[in-house]
Amino acid sequence: MANVYQPATAPTLYFIGVTTGQSSIMKVFPKWADALGLKDAVIKGIDFAPHSSAEEYREAVTFIKNDPLSLGALVTTHKIDLFNTCKDLFEYVDPYAERLGEVSSISKKDGKLCAHAKDPISSGLALENFVPASYWTKYDGDVLLLGAGGSTLAMSVYFAQEQFGNNVPKRIIIANRSVPRLESAKAILDGINPKIHFEYIHNPTPADNDKTLASLKPHSLIVNATGLGKDGPGSPLTDDCVFPEDSLVWEINYRGDLLFKRQAEAQAQSRRLHVEDGWIYFIHGWTQVISEVFQIEIKGELLEKLSEIAKS
Repeated sequence: MANVYQPATAPTLYFIGVTTGQSSIMKVFPKWADALGLKDAVIKGIDFAPHSSAEEYREAVTFIKNDPLSLGALVTTHKIDLFNTCKDLFEYVDPYAERLGEVSSISKKDGKLCAHAKDPISSGLALENFVPASYWTKYDGDVLLLGAGGSTLAMSVYFAQEQFGNNVPKRIIIANRSVPRLESAKAILDGINPKIHFEYIHNPTPADNDKTLASLKPHSLIVNATGLGKDGPGSPLTDDCVFPEDSLVWEINYRGDLLFKRQAEAQAQSRRLHVEDGWIYFIHGWTQVISEVFQIEIKGELLEKLSEIAKS
């Protein structure tokens, strides 16, 4: 069904996705708007089939650009396609969006339409929530990122920031079941930080991922960034997998069957694992975009309050 665009009658944030009506944010946002003092602000979904036509993406972005009360949008699923087809419509593109070739946040500032890629920031904030300070200089563990999509690229860009000096993982392994995604990741991340050695491993099956997992040092970080456990059933690992001791395990989803998280929890005591889900990532993902679109700062107690509202 084609999207029909009517001029907004209240300050509007759009959610550009696939089945946005089913998302919990539709119920949460009005309560958040109240807590943030965003008088009358509303959220509206814009649904596209994955890999829709350039015309459809351009129609949506042009509408937001020209409609005074349409303030911006959060983009999921279509981040790369929308950026590629609409890049010329943005007057400002942030450095992360430029490097990753994607847009997750559309906003307006000083009359300019702005494209931001917020995932390196929101994934970084989520990681800082459970990865101890100076973790990499202290323990020298590895990082295994399962999946080579947008979340993995965002985390890689976050880790590679110069501001961290030597406190970066020296070895980051990106494992994926198809080769083209690995090649694309390599092209984007090539030369990003000489202190980090990136490895790109083609693992067609969960059993292959088990072998890669077995090669990691203690005090590593293992992340499920495949979508398995949320978008589809299953896990990128088998039940026979063995996690490295004293490691951090992150399931970046917070809803779904989360088999990967359960596999880690089964070994949490014997292997001394810290297991984290994706709740705080979800909160940061949305609040980073809301901050940009409505030009407000959300952190500390206010962020905690929004998390509590969403949980309830």
